Amino acid sequence: MRATVRGLLRWLVPGMRVKRWVVLAVFSMGLIVTAILLAFGVDLVRALYRALPESEAVRHALMTGLAVFGLLGFAAALWRLVRSVARGVAPRARERASTMIYRTRILERGPHVVAVGGGTGLSTLLRGLKEETSNITAVVTVTDDGGSSGRLREEMDVLPPGDVRNCLLALAEDETELASLLQYRFSGSHELAGHSVGNLLLSGLEQATGGFDRAVEAMSHLLNIRGDVLPATLTKTHLIATMDNGETLEGESRIVSDTRRIRKIRLSSPPVRAYDRVVEAIEEADLILFGPGSLFTSLIPNLLVDGIAAAIAAAGAEKVLIGNLMTQPGETEGLTLADHLRILREYIDVSRFDLLIANAATPSDAMLSRYRDEAAEPVFDNLGDGREFGLVVVRENLIGTAEWEGKQTVKHAPSDLARAIVRNTSAFSHRGRSHDAIP
Repeated sequence: MRATVRGLLRWLVPGMRVKRWVVLAVFSMGLIVTAILLAFGVDLVRALYRALPESEAVRHALMTGLAVFGLLGFAAALWRLVRSVARGVAPRARERASTMIYRTRILERGPHVVAVGGGTGLSTLLRGLKEETSNITAVVTVTDDGGSSGRLREEMDVLPPGDVRNCLLALAEDETELASLLQYRFSGSHELAGHSVGNLLLSGLEQATGGFDRAVEAMSHLLNIRGDVLPATLTKTHLIATMDNGETLEGESRIVSDTRRIRKIRLSSPPVRAYDRVVEAIEEADLILFGPGSLFTSLIPNLLVDGIAAAIAAAGAEKVLIGNLMTQPGETEGLTLADHLRILREYIDVSRFDLLIANAATPSDAMLSRYRDEAAEPVFDNLGDGREFGLVVVRENLIGTAEWEGKQTVKHAPSDLARAIVRNTSAFSHRGRSHDAIP
């Protein structure tokens, strides 16, 4: 009963475009009844009235009962009709018809959000964000050269599919069912060992369609994703880092495995042209989100692509930075949140952003102990009021956990992060009020 009431309340949300058709149906029924009365005349009405019991109380009770049962029958028939149509359109969907209508009618009218990043940070953000709007464009770095992605780059001369695969799955309509299949990695000692099914599928589609962008588009249709996933560039390039002793290292996998501090990072083959659709999405966005993600290997590489940093800085959209939770050995070890921003400021004007969302919670003692064993710790928040960087700082409890490569890791809680964005951005203000009204 409670679920039915909740479903009916969803129908009352402004913008569902359902109530107008219910009113039209009721009005049309009234016209049909009027036509019948005109056709058969008042004699039929008198005959029906005489057939009723003479008691006024009984007559009123009978008329009230007929009206109530008629309305209930009409509502039930309409509800079942909508469910039947919804099941016909999406026969495998497990959600209620009211939820499906809410998603397609309300989420498609949400703000246009561009989320820039890479790695697991971006996919975590997308997982929560897709419940607030379906107008999402994820811009993903394509400089990974380690693991399965690196092998495919070398053996098949394709762009690295790993981060793109994770973002596609995060935005998929039915992530739970597909993730276990596309994330599966081959085992054994043969040449496919270590490759994920999703990586192989994307690389195969790249060769079959003639381009990585077309491969991503094809897989987006297969997964029925909410939004778009775009590579930052279609140019094959690598990261080059200048370490604190002046030595240079090429390749993301070599950079992150080196314990020395990174002084500067660049791309191996400038100029690297931005994918046209990325710049267009940034220019048309209502909200631009930057982060979370590995500072030197997931976030900054997007800014090194020609045109992206300039497009973000010039865009009229609201802009939000999302702070990382934990430091990373060999990359940001010992860096505070202010240190992150000072480094980021070398690649983009941080003052162009409006807001920074930082975590205010602390991981469990057991999780902290395990991270310390790996030379990692929570990113220390020393921003104060953010005046040094021209930012408004919002602090929320954003800590969550997720299994990654067989172990529990500290990640942003997708739903908490998404709600923090909804509450604190003007782009979501109207949608946020509508969404919160639903129990």
